[in-house]
Amino acid sequence: NYEKAVISYSEGLKKKCNDADLNAVLCTNRAVAQFYLGNGLCSELEFVFGLNPGLLFFTGALCHLELGHFPEAIVWCEEGLRIDSKEKKLLETRNKADRLKRAEQRDSRKAKLVERKEQSQKEALLKALKGRNIQLSLEPSKEEDEVSDGLAELSLDGFGSCSAYGAKVCLDENGHLTWPVLFLYPEYGQTDFIAAFHEESRFMDHLMVMFSELPPWDLERKYHPGDLELYFEDEEREGTYQVNPEATLLQALQHQRTRFVLGLFFQNYLSTDNKPME
Repeated sequence: NYEKAVISYSEGLKKKCNDADLNAVLCTNRAVAQFYLGNGLCSELEFVFGLNPGLLFFTGALCHLELGHFPEAIVWCEEGLRIDSKEKKLLETRNKADRLKRAEQRDSRKAKLVERKEQSQKEALLKALKGRNIQLSLEPSKEEDEVSDGLAELSLDGFGSCSAYGAKVCLDENGHLTWPVLFLYPEYGQTDFIAAFHEESRFMDHLMVMFSELPPWDLERKYHPGDLELYFEDEEREGTYQVNPEATLLQALQHQRTRFVLGLFFQNYLSTDNKPME
């Protein structure tokens, strides 16, 4: 308990011991307790300086080290070493602060590299979307010329992803897009999720795999690849439109009624009915 420590060290100092080193230790310990209580150090350490300058600089260095102020900790150590260049604790603290400072600088450089890489990936992805004439759907208040700025503010994890599945739109090394796609079967309340649906793949290619065997929930045994109808949701018109299962994902994405919503994945509906799913 730092409050009790402050009281105890204060009581010790009230005895006005003739041992200057002991008084310096008591005052320094009280200063550290005050530091952890958030009360600062200045007034305490000014008094310590007159008793034991070396202890002052060591304590100040430790406090800066605790706060993560590594350059400042080094400065305090250097000042203390001017008084005693062989003081072991100051040398060890300076070396530790220098090591931590270098590690912090290294981590900062790595973070900046990652940030630049992510920004480059965002810009390449946006360029790929625009190059394919895939419509982006932004908030109504956004202007067209703000699309790039809006994308720059998005994290890659949030761009074209669904937090429930952890998937996102990706641009591979060959310049092709893969998309997270969710298949919904409303009449049964079932779903299938494909994390990386290649843009040049046909829907039928996936349906053949997904329904190579009848799913256990298809009690009427009617979900056969050739009998299924595929629909995409049109949120703006609050309806759906039918897609040819022989079409590729890219062809569906390029449809004028398709809007890619930033932060969401595409979802489509499968049905065995012979009528649009309005």
